[in-house]
Amino acid sequence: MNSLTIINSWLMLMLAIIFGVMGTISMKLSHGFHVRKHLWGMVIFYVLSFIALTFAIKYIQLSVVYAVWSGLGTVLVSAVSMMYLRERVSRKKIFFLFLIIIGVIGMHYTNGFI
Repeated sequence: MNSLTIINSWLMLMLAIIFGVMGTISMKLSHGFHVRKHLWGMVIFYVLSFIALTFAIKYIQLSVVYAVWSGLGTVLVSAVSMMYLRERVSRKKIFFLFLIIIGVIGMHYTNGFI
């Protein structure tokens, strides 16, 4: 496996995370499926996220892909929610988001990057 393949897999994973975050934010903005443009945004972003995720797991270990996708996705959704959706920020929340980041980094050290 060449380095370009590995880089492309990681780029696909980053795209999957971005689209997943956009899908989750669209879900919130759809207000229970009542705002149709955000409902369609949610569907499109989640489909794109899973397509990119499928390409990422072709050359990166599934456990690493899922840990990075769900962990960084959670951190990014929380950050967007706190900055733009006026979600409450607390020291405890920041601390536990930090622990998620530590867990994702730990997956790299225990399973490797590929």
